[in-house]
Amino acid sequence: MSLELTATLRQILPVQSGQGRNGPWQKQDFIVETNDNYPKKICCSLWGDKANMLQGLQPGQDLKVFFDVESREYNGRWYTDVKAWKIETGGSGTADSSSGDEIPLPGEDDLPIQDEDDLPF
Repeated sequence: MSLELTATLRQILPVQSGQGRNGPWQKQDFIVETNDNYPKKICCSLWGDKANMLQGLQPGQDLKVFFDVESREYNGRWYTDVKAWKIETGGSGTADSSSGDEIPLPGEDDLPIQDEDDLPF
C-alpha cells in the first residue's frame, strides 16, 4: 500500500551508513510538517541511492512525498518506518527514484478532439 503526503520540508538530517549482512547500506532521514490545523512532524527515510532526491531541496519548500509504511518486530519491540520512494516539489519538478522516464496514463485530456459537427451518427 502506497500513501502520499503534502507537507513542508523542515529539516534534512545527516546521512547514516553502515555494514549489514547484505553489504553496505545508506539511509537519509528528513523531517516534514503537515499543513493541517494541527500540524504534525513526520520523519521520513530514503534508502540507498534514493537519498539523492533531497539534493537541492531547502527547508521551507512544499513537497508531495510518496511513501510506504512498514513495521517490524525486534526483540519484543515494534519499530515503524516511513520509507519515501518519490518526492515532488511544490508543483514544479519531480525528484523520482525511477531510472527511466515516467509514462503518463491516458486521461480525458489525451482523447482526440472532435468538432461538435463531427458526430458519428
